[in-house]
Amino acid sequence: MPEGDTIHKLATFLSGALVGQRLDSARLQGRAIAALAQDRILGISSKGKHLFIDLEGGASLRVHLGMYGSWHRYPVGQAWQKPKRRATLVLSASGQDYVCFNAKEVEILETRGFKKRDQTDRLGPDLSRDAPTPESLLHRARTLLTPETELVDLLLDQRIASGIGNVYKSEILFLERCEPRTRFGAISDETFGALYRTAERLLLNNLGGGPRVTRTADDGRGILWVYGRAGKPCFRCGTSLLRERLGQHARSTYWCPTCQ
Repeated sequence: MPEGDTIHKLATFLSGALVGQRLDSARLQGRAIAALAQDRILGISSKGKHLFIDLEGGASLRVHLGMYGSWHRYPVGQAWQKPKRRATLVLSASGQDYVCFNAKEVEILETRGFKKRDQTDRLGPDLSRDAPTPESLLHRARTLLTPETELVDLLLDQRIASGIGNVYKSEILFLERCEPRTRFGAISDETFGALYRTAERLLLNNLGGGPRVTRTADDGRGILWVYGRAGKPCFRCGTSLLRERLGQHARSTYWCPTCQ
């Protein structure tokens, strides 16, 4: 499940492979994007869950993988591991196909245009890059949200801070001992700051290779505290963990009814 750390790592990898390269072709939903052919890639960056690919002709591709999207690289002509019908975006350069499968959104923007500025400006600071202060995030939250907003929705709101996804949401709430349905207006400034400091720490700790890890105990019992562990015992207290679809978008949330 791609979250901010995944997109950060992806931007780093694609930058090393593609920046400075000239596209041989570009295809969106199977159709050639003639306007991008032969353009040189000037930069690749991420903000939260969004990837931006800037081209010398003035266009910028915005890619949001959603829950199921992924990028693959293949030598041109090699068979792909997924069906071509699932290829949302294909960039070909220097004998390689860079294939984005099952993306939630791909949009062509003007690199210096209003729409791209609006797209990036309305996102909160990227916790894996920007090191925002808790005070600045609290100001954004109080400006944009009502006190009745549940914590499950607060943490997933990319306008406050970008990069937190559904896995981190559950892990952060567990580590800070917050009941998921607690209202934003009911927590202290200190608890708010602790939630986002933990989020930043987890994202930064997972910018290397390998699977996403929030639990580092070398006991063979798992690398996540609660996510995906419904019905299993809590690592802290032994209580069976719960799973329920909570919040505005009814996303799966895992938590310990005793510790939280």
